[in-house]
Amino acid sequence: MRPATVLTGFCLGLAILIARPGAVRAAVIDVPAGSDLRAAIATAAPGDILRLAPGDYPGNLVIDKPLTLQGPDDRSARILGERTGRTVWIQAEDVVLRHLTIRHSGLSLSDMDAGVFLDKTAARAHVADNDIIDNSVGVYLWGARDALVERNRIVGNTGLRVNERGNGVTVWNAPGSKVLDNDISEGRDGIFSNNSRENVFSRNVFHDLRYAVHYMYTNDSEVSHNLSRGNEIGYAIMFSRRLTVRDNIALDSKHQGLMLNATDESVIDGNVVVRADKCVFVYNANLNELAGNHFQDCGIGVHYTGSEGNRIHGNAFVRNQNQVKYVGTRFLEWSLDGRGNYWSDLSAFDLDGNGIADTAYRPNGLIDQVIWRAPNARLLLNSPAVSIVRWAQSQFPAILPGGVIDSAPLMGIPATPTLKKLEALP
Repeated sequence: MRPATVLTGFCLGLAILIARPGAVRAAVIDVPAGSDLRAAIATAAPGDILRLAPGDYPGNLVIDKPLTLQGPDDRSARILGERTGRTVWIQAEDVVLRHLTIRHSGLSLSDMDAGVFLDKTAARAHVADNDIIDNSVGVYLWGARDALVERNRIVGNTGLRVNERGNGVTVWNAPGSKVLDNDISEGRDGIFSNNSRENVFSRNVFHDLRYAVHYMYTNDSEVSHNLSRGNEIGYAIMFSRRLTVRDNIALDSKHQGLMLNATDESVIDGNVVVRADKCVFVYNANLNELAGNHFQDCGIGVHYTGSEGNRIHGNAFVRNQNQVKYVGTRFLEWSLDGRGNYWSDLSAFDLDGNGIADTAYRPNGLIDQVIWRAPNARLLLNSPAVSIVRWAQSQFPAILPGGVIDSAPLMGIPATPTLKKLEALP
């Protein structure tokens, strides 16, 4: 090949490279307070950074090209919606919203109004370090793949009843998206996920909500290291498979700290639930591993019904009014490979010093079954007849009804790193 041909080809390639949008350095455009932000978005080139000064900007924005909208670190650039529709509607990939305050979306749940709405075309959107306040849904991921929502403060509309509010974050069919390190409050649910997969919800703080995390038909995903405080239910995991629910804390839940409803083939480990009506409710949930969890000071430690093939071991059941509620005639073994669970009401010896009690633990007897089926029978609990039945069961185990048996109960509370985090909370 002649030198002139080589030189011509090199120059042509260089010209194409320079012409590519990604090869041009993004411009940083300062936007004064009160400016027409819609016009600034319309005239910006893909990849530009719009740097907003402190002040108010009209909302109901549509971002249809890759851009960054960035405010001051104190979030004093405020994008204010019109109380209809979506305050910021992202329709392009690789859009970044950072250090902004976003308020006043519409309040129509059926129209999917939201403070930030990530459309199906908003792949890899990044919503970080914002105050997203007084909207319907805070951030709505509607089919946006690989989006990241992190370190935001999301507060719902406190003027509405809980059932009229939107969720802090709603995820619908958004594979690969993550919701991390957010503080979410005063909505319906903190995170509501439906028909999605491969998501991670981690290190979020939830308070003043109905459910902290509400999972529906979301598979192959992770809920980890979150804190739920004072919500009706901490983690409602429903109709999902192959999940990892790990190292979460639920404090002072009004109903359940953890609910597994039709949850299958999942790992639920290292979680701590303290003070709830039911620490954990397991309903029609199958083939799961529940290990290393700590359930304390609840009305019922675990309510277990309609579930098969679960491996339950290494958990601690501490000072629950009823450790286990299981209504059924089958025998369920709750130990694995010679190690069971810790039960604070177990009086047993460990003569060989191996950390395993010398007698099995059976949380429920015939009287428990009678009371669950006929609550008025509680009036007879202190009667001589009940005392005779309890004595007979202790002397003749063959007359025990079906129920939970832990053949290798632990003598000490298993070490749970999440429990140390709980002790460090203010």
